[in-house]
Amino acid sequence: MSENERDNRETGIVLDVLPHGRTEDDRPQYEKEPLAFVLDHDDFSLYELTLGEVTLSIGDRIDVYDSSHVRRTTEVDYDDLPSGAASELEYVIEDVVEENQKQFVEFYNDAQPITLRLHQLNLLPGIGKKLRNDILDARKRRPFESFDDIEARIDGLHNAREVLVERITEEIREDDLKYTIFAREEA
Repeated sequence: MSENERDNRETGIVLDVLPHGRTEDDRPQYEKEPLAFVLDHDDFSLYELTLGEVTLSIGDRIDVYDSSHVRRTTEVDYDDLPSGAASELEYVIEDVVEENQKQFVEFYNDAQPITLRLHQLNLLPGIGKKLRNDILDARKRRPFESFDDIEARIDGLHNAREVLVERITEEIREDDLKYTIFAREEA
């Protein structure tokens, strides 16, 4: 990653902190470095950070490439997360979707076909042909303004926010999905 790309990265959100390193690390405690597991809120990448002199808590935000606090940054898969970070993941995704409601509502307004038979909206859990067509028809009349607006105008879509959270979580957990919308694909 170039220096310019690093400068443009947003901060990540701390999922878990292991102040004494991983428990399965057999080295003496004084040789273990503190770790933090972080979710990048732009592309939903997961990182393991080896920390320097910094105190973090779950929910804190940190620049994953801040050399004053982070000694090493490693991109990890969902399966590499400790149980605490894995259990916190969905709550953090919910917060990110809520904080960036405008951006995620725009997904409902702008979603496009992927192929002749598959639409981005169909990748969302619980959205079949009928709901997809209802969303497309409603957004032609007037763009959606909020999650509440979507739910009020689309019968059968009871939690537009939760549908997105489920899809983002699935994209992070599953490494063999054919299509991803929100999470960056593995390099």
